[in-house]
Amino acid sequence: MNEKSYSNSYKEAGVDVTAGYKAVELMKEHVARTNVPGVLSGIGGFGGLFQPDLAGMKAPVLVSGTDGVGTKLKVAFLLDKHDTVGIDCVAMCVNDVVCCGAQPLFFLDYVAVGRNVPERVAAIVSGVAEGCVQAGCALVGGETAEMPGFYPPEEYDLAGFSVGMVDREKILDGSSMQEGDALIGLASSGVHSNGFSLVRKVFGLDEKNVNEYVPELGVTLGETLLTPTKIYVKPVLQVLKHHKVRAISHITGGGFYENIPRMMKAGCSARIDLSSFPRLPVFSLIQSRGNVPERDMYNTFNMGIGMCMAVPGEEADAVAAELNAMGEKAYIIGSVVKGEEGVILC
Repeated sequence: MNEKSYSNSYKEAGVDVTAGYKAVELMKEHVARTNVPGVLSGIGGFGGLFQPDLAGMKAPVLVSGTDGVGTKLKVAFLLDKHDTVGIDCVAMCVNDVVCCGAQPLFFLDYVAVGRNVPERVAAIVSGVAEGCVQAGCALVGGETAEMPGFYPPEEYDLAGFSVGMVDREKILDGSSMQEGDALIGLASSGVHSNGFSLVRKVFGLDEKNVNEYVPELGVTLGETLLTPTKIYVKPVLQVLKHHKVRAISHITGGGFYENIPRMMKAGCSARIDLSSFPRLPVFSLIQSRGNVPERDMYNTFNMGIGMCMAVPGEEADAVAAELNAMGEKAYIIGSVVKGEEGVILC
């Protein structure tokens, strides 16, 4: 900690630089967990240094993804629980990166706070570190900005970005997709980190109802809503080693209708059999409590499927079996058909 750096004038304006130094000290042990081969620097410098291993690559391509946690943070504020939203932040980025077939290499976060409480910032970063461990990437740096007057004292925002790498010839772009390919759905862990503006409107979340036990869920509403986003990187990369994968879609905001068409080749559509996978109870609860139309549900939420992979039809059973053997819940949820609809739910 830099004991010579302090400013009483700045502190009187609402920014305590010494709290920032303490937060960095507290988060170092979490960051250390994420070290992977290639990391050349620790936190505290002006830039994170990473040397990628290019062995065996003919034409390495960098793949980047950035996102935030969104208004799911409001649930964390109500529960005063801050050690899981970092997982969401990492997941929203690395799950996008792996859709291209890339291995995420490193991650950086940005935490903007109304008041720097070192222990809270460290808890947030502990979640970021856990997400990086799950994704097999390094947390090489970040930024904590204390912004009094912009954020309320007990609130913050959290965003980040990841950089990955893939050999150009192995980029997944859907160009080899064809009629008859199978669609494999990987189960989500819940609402993930999308659609929370609608969720909060439906439930009118407050400190009382967020802690109420909900029989349909088997836990409190808050526990269900704060469940971290599933990180699919390791199982997807394992499948890519053994099977042909045409394309991958990360089911985020916009649900099935927006995200699945993004992976489809021109002239191809995805026909999804909605009876092929279970709908998580939280989505039925949202729909019934909010009187939300069926189409809006599938155009907002993941509905129980967080990632969709297009594979040759003859490999569908083997891919699903391999994913299930790794502890994932994988379902053959449909097929690729001719058409320009993008996605057909039936």
